[in-house]
Amino acid sequence: MAVPVIMPRQGQSVETCIITQWTKKKGDFIKSGDILFSYETDKASFDAEAPADGILLDVFFAVGDEVPVLITVAVIGAAGEEITGFRPDVAVAETATVSLPVNETDQKPALLQSAVVSSESDHRLRISPRARVMAVKMGLNITTLAGSGPNGRIIVRDLQAAPAAAGATATHADGGVASDGFLEYEDKKLSNIRKLIARAMHESISTGAQLTHHMSADVRKLLAFRKTVKAEMEKGGTVNITLNDMVCFALIRALEKFPEVNSHFLGESTRTFKKVHLGLAVDTPRGLMVPSVQNADQLSLKGLSVRLREVADQCRKGNVNPEMLASTAASFTVSNLGNYGVEIFTPIINLPQVAILGVNTILYRPADLGDGVFGFVPVIGLSLTYDHRAVDGGPATLFLKEIKNQIESFNEKI
Repeated sequence: MAVPVIMPRQGQSVETCIITQWTKKKGDFIKSGDILFSYETDKASFDAEAPADGILLDVFFAVGDEVPVLITVAVIGAAGEEITGFRPDVAVAETATVSLPVNETDQKPALLQSAVVSSESDHRLRISPRARVMAVKMGLNITTLAGSGPNGRIIVRDLQAAPAAAGATATHADGGVASDGFLEYEDKKLSNIRKLIARAMHESISTGAQLTHHMSADVRKLLAFRKTVKAEMEKGGTVNITLNDMVCFALIRALEKFPEVNSHFLGESTRTFKKVHLGLAVDTPRGLMVPSVQNADQLSLKGLSVRLREVADQCRKGNVNPEMLASTAASFTVSNLGNYGVEIFTPIINLPQVAILGVNTILYRPADLGDGVFGFVPVIGLSLTYDHRAVDGGPATLFLKEIKNQIESFNEKI
């Protein structure tokens, strides 16, 4: 019996999703749990898994299509099964009129009309809206093109290949110049995630009064504890506590002493949280995501380590709860670039939060070891960016110093 593949609903506020990639094509044999396609909401990217074994009988939407949640996007079943009842009403989306400037419409009316033509088999020529606009700008007759999208649909890459196949020279709609089939450069459309990040970063810099203080902390105790953790792992230990876990644990203790930094700035008021909801910046193939660990102050070091790893893995796998990615879900954020060897940087606040901690790489610096002996000590760089509208420089510096003290006095036991 045929099984529909439904566009999932990711969070109560999500109404539509954009398909970004199909990893299977019509006619492929599918195993339950296989990744069928990737899609984006306005907060994150996800992978959709096959709900059953069988053949991918049909695909109803192409890459780039914005699809309402809970709509059937494909069908899996046995060869020859009837699937007409599963097909959503996509004719309107595929043949919608494209709004163009009057002069462009007047110049190439025939091309616009050719975007929706009937073949002898009474099937409409399928072309995505973006490809239709590009065809007009490129001066291509799409009736001569073969579509490589689902159900033979003409998509952007079909148009980009057309001049090259003819050995022509043309200016592409994306700005690239093709000469004898060679594209000198390529402009890639921003993904929804990249647009979201760009918008949030621009708003943060444009709106907030941001200032960054830098300080270093002696991490000899953290490194000694890390060595103990590794030894326990070799004996069969199950919790791999990292340096970042320890820094986050120390940060939470500092936030408990400086609750004014564990806040949101709301313009006319400041909302101070009684619990620490820790945001963690996670670099993923889909872009930067910042999931939050709720009530992080109630977790032990082991518990915090496990939870931080869980949310990071969920982001990378594309199954994180979108509600936990909202900037309002966290009360404070930490961003660690130490693994990349970054010695100092200026993190950008995830508004409406009032501060963010940047964690840098470990360097060795000369220090007084006592009794007139000097040596090189491992220190970790800490970069605190705060919103001067909500926090003054003095309290911000004292808070950063408290993080330093918590790191240097670290005395947890496994």
